[in-house]
Amino acid sequence: MVASNPLFRGTWTAKKFQATVINDIWPETLFFSLVATMVVLVSKETTHKLGVANGLLTVLGTVLGLVISFRTSSAYERYQDGRKMWTNIMIASRNLAQQIWIHIPSDRAGKGDTTVMQNIIEKKSMINLITAFSVSVKHFLRGERGVYYEDLYPLISFLPKHAEGASPDSEPLPLWHDDDDDEHHRAIDMPVTELGREVSRSSSDGTQQGEMGEKGGDPEKGLGPRGERRLRPARNPPVDTIYDYFPLLRLFKWIARSISKRARAKQTAAEKARNKRRKHQSEVLESHIPVEIVLVLSNYTAYCMRNGLMQPAIATGVTANLTMLQDTVSNLERILNTPLPFAYQAHLRMSLWLYLFFLPFQIYSAFGWLTIPGTAFASFLLLGFLEIGQEIENPFNYDLNDLDLDYFCQAIQREMHLITAHPAPDPRSFIFTNLNQPFAPVDMRTAQELTQGDGEYRFPLDGQAEAGVPSLRRTLLKGWKEVDNMTRT
Repeated sequence: MVASNPLFRGTWTAKKFQATVINDIWPETLFFSLVATMVVLVSKETTHKLGVANGLLTVLGTVLGLVISFRTSSAYERYQDGRKMWTNIMIASRNLAQQIWIHIPSDRAGKGDTTVMQNIIEKKSMINLITAFSVSVKHFLRGERGVYYEDLYPLISFLPKHAEGASPDSEPLPLWHDDDDDEHHRAIDMPVTELGREVSRSSSDGTQQGEMGEKGGDPEKGLGPRGERRLRPARNPPVDTIYDYFPLLRLFKWIARSISKRARAKQTAAEKARNKRRKHQSEVLESHIPVEIVLVLSNYTAYCMRNGLMQPAIATGVTANLTMLQDTVSNLERILNTPLPFAYQAHLRMSLWLYLFFLPFQIYSAFGWLTIPGTAFASFLLLGFLEIGQEIENPFNYDLNDLDLDYFCQAIQREMHLITAHPAPDPRSFIFTNLNQPFAPVDMRTAQELTQGDGEYRFPLDGQAEAGVPSLRRTLLKGWKEVDNMTRT
């Protein structure tokens, strides 16, 4: 399966070129093309011939090709591992929701003083936490700390905010550690920044401003009211700037930032100490929200087991799915926090630059004026593969080539609602009706007709042996033969 082409889907804009690597490699391609132009013009218009022997061209080109191929393959392997881990989350979430909704009884006569309505609300709330788990993993992988997001907070807002028996004025639990953080309240009143880049906010109708609005729908639709608290948007894709299209301008940005840092370095010692203390407190109070949600689900499992609401076999399956969720988060964290070593990337890029720089000198004698387009094509090809490996190395961000985490979370949300829409009726209420033909195509009678009379099964064409189970077995055997013949012809 090949990913759909974003260049020709929806309204066309120049921003869609970010699905390719053209914006990242065109300055380097232009530079090496200019080097090739210089080599050709000097050799053609002067008496100096810049062409050299190309003995190392084949050897170095082969080695660089293999190394770049390994770089791209290792990055794509991380991409595939990330997709597999999200598949595990979807499977475990689906299984866990089914076990809670079907196997934990809603009618608990003799096992407590709760009503059926209260029990259904209890189970639905736990299933909402399963949805919240996948959403929290999405924000965790994108480096978006806290729980105050439009697609996460409505799902977990009912959880306790303080330790048992503590007053509301006491220290909040780790899940709500930034509830009284002034920096958080300021963050929701201004554009959020990520690594110094300004990011967009959700518009009033739920659509996203910027190119990422075309990828995925509205992650917070169907979650109910947000309450009075002002929340961060569910998606914070980076806003496109001129630096994305003209990377060379980042040099001037770096110079300006260096100057501003020197100006800020003149702040008083008291301000430095206060900022250091605030930063240290923020680091200490950081909470692992997916683990916190799994802890609540584990506590609910223990509660059901203590009160005899869950059979041991089902409890084993629930525990296995919770363990699977935790293992998956650990593997996703491993992918996120284990980048390719910088020394390898730097050495590979410098080697490729040197190869492309000396390429025009080696091929001029054979190609002449064709050295210019040949060098441009070689630069575009090799630099493109190298940049692709770097882009998909972290598949959890907002790039058009990254995994669509919002879609995965929405799929889990839909499945959770599908599971809770199942009424879990008595099988006898729908099996023994005139719409069910269990023994077709051999016996076309309905289940209602088969159960009339004395209840003994009699196949109309069966003239041998007594009625009952032997006749039923012969019907099933005849059905197997007919179906096998019909499906093979």
